[in-house]
Amino acid sequence: MLVVSDTSPLNYLVLIGHVDVLPKLFGRVLTAPAVVSELTHPGCPQIVRQWASAKPAWLEVRPPSSLESSLKLGRGETEAISLAHEIHADVVLIDERKGTQAAEGLGLVVTGTLGVLQLADEKGVLKLAEAIGALRLTTFRCTDSVVEQLLRDADSRRGENY
Repeated sequence: MLVVSDTSPLNYLVLIGHVDVLPKLFGRVLTAPAVVSELTHPGCPQIVRQWASAKPAWLEVRPPSSLESSLKLGRGETEAISLAHEIHADVVLIDERKGTQAAEGLGLVVTGTLGVLQLADEKGVLKLAEAIGALRLTTFRCTDSVVEQLLRDADSRRGENY
């Protein structure tokens, strides 16, 4: 499966200690140089900068051969979406609304941090409620109704209470 990640999912998965779910779910993950640059920016949390500076073998950094000229997004999102489009990625990992809309407009399948966590829960790699609890301690933004629905769905699927 070809998966390309933007900055936000990598950032939040590192922050909550679950970035290791990516290779378990997808094998290798590709990202763009601008994404790594954003992850190593001095304004990023130290743990994220350290992780990105010594990136794991399963994370391949590849520049797109060209940028999608129609995208009016930041450099990281533009490079990630351009790369995903170029290599016909199966999924692109993006959290931001404008990036998601732009990627979907190019025919890409998009999921974000919550989608990754949900899939990891479905595969038995982690407990969704615990991961979301950790995510809520970060700057990640999402409506309570979306989170509550994800937890209800997980509860129904597993037949247990979180």
